[in-house]
Amino acid sequence: MKKVFIILSIILIGASWYYRELLSYGLMQAKGQFEIIWNVRPVEEVLQDPAFPDSLKARIRLIEEIKQFGVDSLGLAKSDNYTTFYDQKGKPLIWLVTASPKYRIEAFKWHFPVIGSFPYKGYFDSTRAVIDEQKLKQQGYDTDIGEVSAWSTLGYLKDPILSSMLYKNEGSLANLILHELTHGTFFVKNNLELNENLASFIGNYGAERFLIFKYGPDSKQLNEYQFSKNYNEAYAQHMLRGSKILDSLYASFDVQNLSAKVKDSLKQEAISGIVANIDTLMRGKLTLYTKKPKQPRELPNNAVFISYKTYRSQQKTFKKEFDEKYDSNFKTYLNKLKDIHESP
Repeated sequence: MKKVFIILSIILIGASWYYRELLSYGLMQAKGQFEIIWNVRPVEEVLQDPAFPDSLKARIRLIEEIKQFGVDSLGLAKSDNYTTFYDQKGKPLIWLVTASPKYRIEAFKWHFPVIGSFPYKGYFDSTRAVIDEQKLKQQGYDTDIGEVSAWSTLGYLKDPILSSMLYKNEGSLANLILHELTHGTFFVKNNLELNENLASFIGNYGAERFLIFKYGPDSKQLNEYQFSKNYNEAYAQHMLRGSKILDSLYASFDVQNLSAKVKDSLKQEAISGIVANIDTLMRGKLTLYTKKPKQPRELPNNAVFISYKTYRSQQKTFKKEFDEKYDSNFKTYLNKLKDIHESP
């Protein structure tokens, strides 16, 4: 028995050392989740709190309506999500790191037990996020880091309403809630591009349907959301076309004997051209809701283009399939997708 105990102890110590980064990350995430769980308030309590602003109470009730619409009209799974409230006190909550090789549009993937592989990594600790991003840069990867406004625990925990959500307009809020509820309804292990693209499609489709249902087909809320959606889609498609330009450029590097300096110059020139053409988006479509095209503060790198592939690359495919094969019957379409991707 002593020998067995010693052998098991050695194995455990060795495994702990080998997986120390994963264990450290897991403890950090658990700590972040625990702090949220410990400090959430039931929605009923918030709604009865006389010190809580009535305007924000109205936004909480709106979230409840959006959630019910998702269950009743779209067929999303019923859950206890958004029955609690977490006050961020004006501070960001989660940071997301993405990465890609310097001369390839290909997501760096992180692998986690049980839940599978992800083309991004989330952090409750911004310092840890920056440290890990810097490590990837030192290994030669392009990286991107940014704040996120919501996340899904895929049904493992109750996702709370975050205080930052309450300041979104009606369309953006509906999109966000329905996007995250989709993750709790439909999740294919090791296929985040499918999961995120489907959630984006459902978020957009569902938000439009909800706005029509609540405010009417000629409402300001719907018109504003539709213009914003069309602009964002045009921007995403522009970036996806840009990623194909970069893919072709990087493929040419494989058959040419170029120095790193020349490769970097050609890469920056191509990306500069992609960014310069952003001004052409939505040209000739000026409306009350027109906004100035988003010019990046600095040139995007491969990791930025990766995010558009993860979230937006399959939108046209979903829309065509939905319209032509399923006659725009959403519940039938969603059930079919679940049958296809969740069958053994």
